[in-house]
Amino acid sequence: MPFPNDEVLMKTASDLVAGLQGVFGKHPGFRPAHAKGKLLSGTFTPSAKAKELSIAPHFNAPSTPVWVRFSNSTGIPNIPDNDGNADPRGIAIRFHLGERKHTDLISHSTPFFPARTGAEFLAFIQAIASSPPDAPHPTPVEQFLGSHPATLAFVQAPKPAPVSYATEEYFGVTALKLINSNGKATFIRIIVSPSTGVQTLTAEETAARDAEYLQDEIVTRVNSSPISFTIKAQIAAEGDKTDDATVHWPADREVVELGTFTLDAVVPDGEKEAKYVIFDPIPRVEGVEPSDDPLLEMRAAIYLISGKQRREAKW
Repeated sequence: MPFPNDEVLMKTASDLVAGLQGVFGKHPGFRPAHAKGKLLSGTFTPSAKAKELSIAPHFNAPSTPVWVRFSNSTGIPNIPDNDGNADPRGIAIRFHLGERKHTDLISHSTPFFPARTGAEFLAFIQAIASSPPDAPHPTPVEQFLGSHPATLAFVQAPKPAPVSYATEEYFGVTALKLINSNGKATFIRIIVSPSTGVQTLTAEETAARDAEYLQDEIVTRVNSSPISFTIKAQIAAEGDKTDDATVHWPADREVVELGTFTLDAVVPDGEKEAKYVIFDPIPRVEGVEPSDDPLLEMRAAIYLISGKQRREAKW
């Protein structure tokens, strides 16, 4: 996972890491976003449809070991699970393909994203940082939301807290490109759906939950019985935007199953492992390619910068 060689992109990515740390505080050894989470392990089994769409090894092997990290929003490591700012929740799936060889999928629990580019996201974060509670109205963030409808849509989208990380649905907002054995390309967006069906809490129910309810519940659940999800792909039609995470594809686009993963254990020393693992939004594997969405390179740079910081931090 190399650093991008675009100096402007790297400067924006570095400013975004610093900006997130300015909003949420600097917490050495933790991510600047989605700092709090739990790492589980299990197995992915592909569908026949996945083999038709892609020559990727994890879509063609009988099964592939996976790590899955569930997380809360913000860069606050001890944010209460029942805090509204902890939504949307996140999921990062690592497919272990061999010794030091892997590919990842990263999604969160809303089909919305607040910005099309890293520069736009940085402006949003800076507007938040410049809008303390006593700021005169309209605050910088209110002005930003007033001029950026996609960001406003993200902020206003319902984000109810889940009963469990295992009862949440997650969305990959950046498009990817699957390549099959004939060289045919298919643009997709990932959806990760729980086998239990989506189960969420009301605001009153969320407030009554413990600050660690999701962390504790997922451990209890997986120790009792395996957890499973289906990885789906929404397939783009000709003319659908594949380079803009803020634009939704029509709801009637075909959705196919790529396979299922089952989680059956908590990763030993999960906090230590989570500190060192750097998930990659760019697939970097034969059979799955990035789209032209500019967020992919930007997010990869952000994850590398923050990952380097985490690994250097002393606990």
